[in-house]
Order: sequence, then structure tokens, then C-alpha cells
Amino acid sequence: MSEKNTSAPSWVLGTKVIYAGLTILRENGKELPMRELLAKIEKKVTLDEWAKERYETSGYVRWESLFHFFSIDCVKAGFVVKKRGVWYLTPEGEEALKLGPEGLLSKAREAYKKWRLENPVTRDGPKEEAEEEEPETMPSYDDVEQKAIEGLQQYINAKNPYEFQDLFAALLRGMKYYTPFVAPKGKDGGVDIVAYRDPIGTETPRIQVQIKHRESSANVQEVRQLMGLLQKEGDVGIFVSTGGFTPDARSAARGSHVHVELIDLNRFISLWQEFYGQMKEEDKALLPLRPIYFLASTE
Repeated sequence: MSEKNTSAPSWVLGTKVIYAGLTILRENGKELPMRELLAKIEKKVTLDEWAKERYETSGYVRWESLFHFFSIDCVKAGFVVKKRGVWYLTPEGEEALKLGPEGLLSKAREAYKKWRLENPVTRDGPKEEAEEEEPETMPSYDDVEQKAIEGLQQYINAKNPYEFQDLFAALLRGMKYYTPFVAPKGKDGGVDIVAYRDPIGTETPRIQVQIKHRESSANVQEVRQLMGLLQKEGDVGIFVSTGGFTPDARSAARGSHVHVELIDLNRFISLWQEFYGQMKEEDKALLPLRPIYFLASTE
């Protein structure tokens, strides 16, 4: 097993972009969608023409490809978690930032080597062998999954607030809830959807849903307004915001004496994918999906 040449340009660039990526995650609540993370890295790191050059074979940008390539080490080290196009910084990753750029990636590489020794057989062969040449490709599944999520985000964002309200009601029905009330057009404020476990609401939980379909984040005052509506035992609030939530809003929901679940756009998409198969055909038609299957890899 060969040792990495830490003076090689690809290694030097890799340490810079990986360290920047984890630092940006720490500065942004420890989670970001992949495309947003890449955009912030490009602004934070000084990249020369060589780093921004595209590989002739694959067409991938060099620094992005190296970032994805070396992020495999960080995943095996437990520094980051990737889930449905969103990257999360773990406590171990936050601690590893104290090692500096090269120290962090060197530690991640050692974790990868240990994992490789314990898992010697893969379809693509050892990563160490691939590292002898500069990588031209990034993990294809991650890339395609992110593009799929971006397509869903664009489709949902193009809907008006009442269309999105209908989408969320359809999701609740796919989760086996009844939706006796979906607010009609013209209703201002208050509860947008009421959902029950049974047709007449005798079983708990009884769910009251507030929806904000817009670019701006829901603030703490808006979340507290929903909390104030949860007066009966067994009432649960769901606040859906396609623009996300401010840190204060998330903190208020976590500390509330009543249960308020916060759902942003990425979580909505994840839930729609999870329960899509349980929906009626007319509800599926509001946001139709088609699965694509990839050969599983141990990477």
C-alpha cells in the first residue's frame, strides 16, 4: 500500500477544499445541501485556473472532483454524513478541524485505510490504487441524486402556496392520516391543514399544520404562533416552511412544552419519496416520481 505524496498538487488542493468544506458546515449550522456547500467553497477558497479546469474525459471540474473524491475518506472517518443530497458535520468532524487542513485529511485517510483493510473486496478495487493517478470522476450516485433533488425543489418552488398546501395534505394521506380540513383560498393565517388518525379525530395525535411556501425562512414568532394554537391534550403542530427556519425558530421548537415538528423543503421531499408508494394515484399525480436503480457500491 503506497503512501500519498503530500506535495502533489491534487493532494494540496484536496486538503484546502476539504478543510474549507468542513469549516463552512460548522459555520452554517453543521448542515448544508451539497450544491450550496460547493458554491460557498468556491467563494471561500482561492482557486487557480488549474483547479477550475475541467477534465477532458469526464467534464468534471478538477476541484469539485477532488472534493468528492477525498470526502470518501471523511465519511469513513465519521467526520461527515451525507444523506439525500445534504451534508452534515459530526462532532468528530468538528474536533478534526482543530488538526488543520493537512492533519484533518491525513487522519481521514488513515481511517479509510483501516476500513479498506477490513473490507478488501469491492467492485472498483482499492481506492489507494486509484489515488496514484489524479481522479477524474466524482461519486456518480451522489451527483445524480443531488440533480434529482434540485429538479424536485424547482418543481415545488414553482407551485403557488395553495398548490403546495394540497401537496402536503396528500403527503399526510399517504402517511394514513385523514385530512378533513384544508384551508380554502383567501383564508389568512391560522391553521392550514387539520389531520386525524381516524375519520372524526377521536384518536391522538390530532395534527394542526401551518404552511409557509416562500423563499424566506420562518421566524420564531411564526413558530410560536402555531404553539399557541395547540391547546388540547394530544394536539401536535407541524410547521412546514419551504424557505427553512431561522436558528431561533428551531431552538424554540426544540424547547417547547408542546410538540411542534419543523419540516423544511428537503425533509418534505424525503418524506414524499418515503411514502409515495402508499399514496392514491390522484395524490401521486401532484408530484409524480420515477425510481432509478444503481448498482450498489461499498464506497
